[in-house]
Amino acid sequence: MSRAAAFRDSCYRWICQVRGALLTPPGYCGGEDRARDENAVGRGRRRRGGCRRPAPLRRAGRPPCRATWRGRYAGRHPGRERRGIPCHGRAGRDHGTGVVARRCPSGFPDGRPAGRVHDLLDLFAGGRGAAGTPCHRACRRLCPGVRGPVDRRAVRGHVGDTVAADLGGVETRQVAADEADIRLDRWFKRHYPGLAFGRLAKLLRTGQVRVDGKRAKPSQRLAPGQEVRIPPLPQDAEEATKSDSASRMPGEVEAQRLRDAVLYRDDWVIALDKPAGLATQGGTGVKRNLDVMLGALQFDAAEPPRLVHRLDQDTSGVLLLARTAEAANRLARAFRSKDARKLYWALTAGIPKPRRGRIDLPLGKLKRGGGEKMGHDPKAGKEAVTLYATVETTRRLAEVAWLALSPLTGRTHQLRAHLAEIGAPILGDGKYGGRKAYPEGVPVHQLQLHAREIALPHPADGTTLRVTAPLPAHMRALFAALEFDAESGAGVDPAGN
Repeated sequence: MSRAAAFRDSCYRWICQVRGALLTPPGYCGGEDRARDENAVGRGRRRRGGCRRPAPLRRAGRPPCRATWRGRYAGRHPGRERRGIPCHGRAGRDHGTGVVARRCPSGFPDGRPAGRVHDLLDLFAGGRGAAGTPCHRACRRLCPGVRGPVDRRAVRGHVGDTVAADLGGVETRQVAADEADIRLDRWFKRHYPGLAFGRLAKLLRTGQVRVDGKRAKPSQRLAPGQEVRIPPLPQDAEEATKSDSASRMPGEVEAQRLRDAVLYRDDWVIALDKPAGLATQGGTGVKRNLDVMLGALQFDAAEPPRLVHRLDQDTSGVLLLARTAEAANRLARAFRSKDARKLYWALTAGIPKPRRGRIDLPLGKLKRGGGEKMGHDPKAGKEAVTLYATVETTRRLAEVAWLALSPLTGRTHQLRAHLAEIGAPILGDGKYGGRKAYPEGVPVHQLQLHAREIALPHPADGTTLRVTAPLPAHMRALFAALEFDAESGAGVDPAGN
């Protein structure tokens, strides 16, 4: 038996459990009826695909008319009829016209045939239609088969319980008060960290995950009190979720390194000096990331801190973490409203002209090449704006500039792509600068980009929280080789504030 037939039979068995009636699967023809059908359908000309179509009725001396053929046999599919499957279209809708509809067993009142599978699913889905609508007609076609009126809510509840028992249970969770305005995909990341985004997106597309009974998108923001329907999750996702708490605690040596990198900490926020080479979140080919090591930064809190923004893997500097769900919501709101001001330092191969300016180039993902790479895309790209100011320049080893950068938007690889577009790629950025990012005579082995400072309203009282991260060792060595004084860049602000 095919999977479709097995599913159809299971659906009808569930209806039988509700109404206590013996119901025959739709379109099933047994024994003698099937033989008569095959004899009736088998006579005729063979069509493309191996099916025989019934020979049209014709009058003596008069060839068949195309319009007569369409009107009499529209929607008929002899191959489906021989197998006992209801036809689509007119032949499947009109009771008493098709071969299958005429040969169905007499277990139904008035000799009417069973409804089709999509009629049954329409009933399960809870569609409520007025009299005369397709939904209403579908339910009426199902009602005679169960020998009496059908309480649709009772049927849906019983079938839902049966399905849940078979598949492991459908869970409904309520959005807490401290989870207000959080994105749906981030809500799942918080409660089910083992569920990959791709699987969540598929569950949302197919309507298995719903918010207050309605379809939703990953970007939908939740409100306190809303109910999220969670279907049975894949076993590997559940196992990954259960083991996530253990995976969030790194080894003691690595945990101590993270604690030593804390720049600021209070009951709301942790500011971390992220080292270059440590990815913020996992991804393809990423074996080590900060997101799975946040347990080392829990300290005296009831739960591990949460990420509220990201830095590229090869970028060092200040990274903020929220210690509570409410703090995460307020910090995320500050980043969305552009109340957060970020300052980066970079060493570039080449001196940009003019020395101070604004880069306004839409960025989009490039289709060519491997890996994730952004580029200027005036048609489909998203808005990306960067302010820059030149702090110092040198031609001692090569033509190198020290820039202060302030991104007004947060696109992927925005600073790297923008500087490469104006002809001044960041030193050590072979992805966007190619060979130009490694000028002769300059000892560069890593990306020379550092998140120097961040300032934003504190989530507790709204006062300005400003955190500064010192230069990493690899940038301090290159600053010394180029004879740059890090203290001279303290008062340079690309925004002019």
